[in-house]
Amino acid sequence: MLQCIFLLSDSGEVMLEKQLTGHRVDRSICDWFWDHAISQGDAFKSQPVIASPTHYLFQVVREGITFLACTQVEMPPLMGIEFLCRVADVLSDYLGGLNEDVIKDNFVIVYELLDEMIDNGFPLTTEPNILREMIAPPNIVSKVLSVVTGNSSNVSDTLPGATGSCVPWRAADPKYANNEVYVDLVEEMDAVINRDGVLVKCEIYGEVQVNSHLSGLPDLTLSFANPSILDDVRFHPCVRFRPWESHQILSFVPPDGEFKLMSYRVKKLKSTPIYVKPQLTSDAGKCRVNVLVGIRNDPGKTIDSITVQFQLPPCILSADLTSNHGTVNILSNKICSWSINRIPKDKAPSLSGTLVLESELDRLHVFPTFRVGFRIMGVALSGLQIDKLDLRTVPNRLYKGFRALTRAGEFEVRS
Repeated sequence: MLQCIFLLSDSGEVMLEKQLTGHRVDRSICDWFWDHAISQGDAFKSQPVIASPTHYLFQVVREGITFLACTQVEMPPLMGIEFLCRVADVLSDYLGGLNEDVIKDNFVIVYELLDEMIDNGFPLTTEPNILREMIAPPNIVSKVLSVVTGNSSNVSDTLPGATGSCVPWRAADPKYANNEVYVDLVEEMDAVINRDGVLVKCEIYGEVQVNSHLSGLPDLTLSFANPSILDDVRFHPCVRFRPWESHQILSFVPPDGEFKLMSYRVKKLKSTPIYVKPQLTSDAGKCRVNVLVGIRNDPGKTIDSITVQFQLPPCILSADLTSNHGTVNILSNKICSWSINRIPKDKAPSLSGTLVLESELDRLHVFPTFRVGFRIMGVALSGLQIDKLDLRTVPNRLYKGFRALTRAGEFEVRS
């Protein structure tokens, strides 16, 4: 049972406080948390569960905002973490993003959502489609009306019919002229390549995203051609676990609209679609930089939105970097950003230049890590393939569609 939720800015300011039970949690717990976060740094912020002298704390960080929940009783830690993740997802969906200004401009909406999502410390309604029926998302018209009428509440006067059904994630008996369901495989590749060019780690985090507009109460089954490659699968509550456990088939009654059906990992991949080869040599107070980028394994589709970023070490006084393809920018926080977009067929993109070190340094002792970004439309690099999507209750004129997308996640090349 959660007792209180705080939203903290990246400076430690308490932007929002929501007491969930009759036992009030004092704000001093936030001061204790922030003091330890400053003193211990990233090691403390990476801990999802923290034991303070008086409370157990759960933390989730999104876009610089810390979602902090407190309890004094024993409870499953994953429930607290998952609920905070769901709160962050719902707020991002409702408000069109997460930052300090957006939260402060929509206090009323945030409090109304928390009132519906948790009751007396226990999660209640967390499905975004049902919440949208209960609380209207903010827009220009609603803000104008609230100023004119003086009524700032967006809460509906009637309870959605789905809240009392056996499928609370789906609106009651929706009807569409065209029945459509689209399935997207969205994957992120995480990779670490050491200074010798050896692939240390390479894995895929993927999601099966569905956009469903089907009349009535459809019952769907989705099967993969090679489900054995999947690890760490997580499902939306609509998925029946027994068919997956016995036959690796997803059987479900979908929510109405867009939702994440499942997430997964594919581990121990052997190669990456592109390579980045940095070379840094330093002497006499200068460091020469040369970075080469090219295609390692052609996925059969165009690789675009390629970027390479690295943090200049604090000892660098100035940098003169140029490239034979794309644009190079050095930002105010001393991050060098090289935008390549697509690799041309006639030449390999390269970046070269010179870094000037501080006067007392002869050689560079701190070498940067290169972060790589890319996007590939139309292919899932994990090799996962959708076999078929069937409906037990097939409406007239059903349209189905499948897409795939792979992009870089935490893709690092060390120098």
